[in-house]
Amino acid sequence: MALIVHKYGGTSMGSTERIKNVARRVAKWHDAGYQIVVVPSAMSGETNRLLGLAKEITTEPDPRELDMLASTGEQVSVALLALALQSLGKQAVSYAGWQVPIVTDNAYNKARIQSIDDARVKKDLDAGRVVIITGFQGRDADGHITTLGRGGSDTSAVAVAAALKASECLIYTDVDGVYTTDPRVVSDARRLRTVTFEEMLEMASLGSKVLQIRSVEFAGNYRMPTRVLSSLTDPLMPLEEEANSGTLISFEEDTNMEQATITGIAFNRDEAKITVMGVPDKPGIAYQILGPVAEANIEVDMIIQNQSVEGKTDFTFTVPRGEYDKALKLIDGDVKAHLKAAHVMGDAKVSKVSVVGVGMRSHVGIASQMFRTLSEEGINIQMISTSEIKISVLIDEKYMELAVRALHKAFGLEKA
Repeated sequence: MALIVHKYGGTSMGSTERIKNVARRVAKWHDAGYQIVVVPSAMSGETNRLLGLAKEITTEPDPRELDMLASTGEQVSVALLALALQSLGKQAVSYAGWQVPIVTDNAYNKARIQSIDDARVKKDLDAGRVVIITGFQGRDADGHITTLGRGGSDTSAVAVAAALKASECLIYTDVDGVYTTDPRVVSDARRLRTVTFEEMLEMASLGSKVLQIRSVEFAGNYRMPTRVLSSLTDPLMPLEEEANSGTLISFEEDTNMEQATITGIAFNRDEAKITVMGVPDKPGIAYQILGPVAEANIEVDMIIQNQSVEGKTDFTFTVPRGEYDKALKLIDGDVKAHLKAAHVMGDAKVSKVSVVGVGMRSHVGIASQMFRTLSEEGINIQMISTSEIKISVLIDEKYMELAVRALHKAFGLEKA
């Protein structure tokens, strides 16, 4: 009997009627002979509401107590879903992450999963029960409740699927799969039938919000087949049709890979650029600039260092826009003084646009086609970064959507 893990997001669990629809869908799979584990998120908006309550009490809430508070949202969801399944005549049992247990480290608000004890869950599955486990949370070695950070339910689901050696993990969302780019930006964006793990990892890291990046990492590390599909379809649609819908994250490159040069266009509005001008061009300068940034727990993305002129160089890097003010203050203060830099300047109105595709490995000219397309649209490139299957450029924010549409058309991504 095949074991399948279902994950449902906050929108899918957004009301009692939608929870009943989830129960109907789960019951359909169970009736077909599958063992089913369900990992739901909190109801839509609930986690924000709970964290908002904490902020009304104190501007600096204790991380441990925040995890105690935030974890209650998923506990409501699993209990309601268990009741909905029981009303359909199904044996269903719900567990909080600490009851399984899902063991994490003790980094409150952003914990990482260390192990999952599957004995209790397997016993219930063998008894014919549907098992429902809270997403987003676990417990540390001392028994304290921890949470995995926003979007952590995706990670929980894939981790549970890997621990149980499930046949597949189905991630039900409010979209029907992974697209060549955001359909809200490009109306003729096309849903992908399959996408490789490497491509999905790049797209998630570049701003695609379909899957949380840590869940993609888990899927790749444990080679867990993962499918993204919609929960807003008819819950009683034929099982075979549903099982082949959405987008499958695959682990073998398509035999026709060489015909699919580019898989998708990703973009991220959440970028800001900082330039340190006139710093000494000597060994260790990059560390002296970026070391303090890392110590402040600020993530750095794109980096470029200019040619040395009379022993001086300029150093530019990007950070998340939400960290821009903090990073700029840090660099324009102690770092500038220490390095005797000539000037520090920043720009919080930039965006990153990327072309992604495993086909780059066997095709030449992708970069030139990308740069020519942007040039024809009058879009200036400020920074460039590459990997084996990705080329990213930093551009003025006001040109981002134009760039995405132009590149989508230039690489023929609207064609099936």
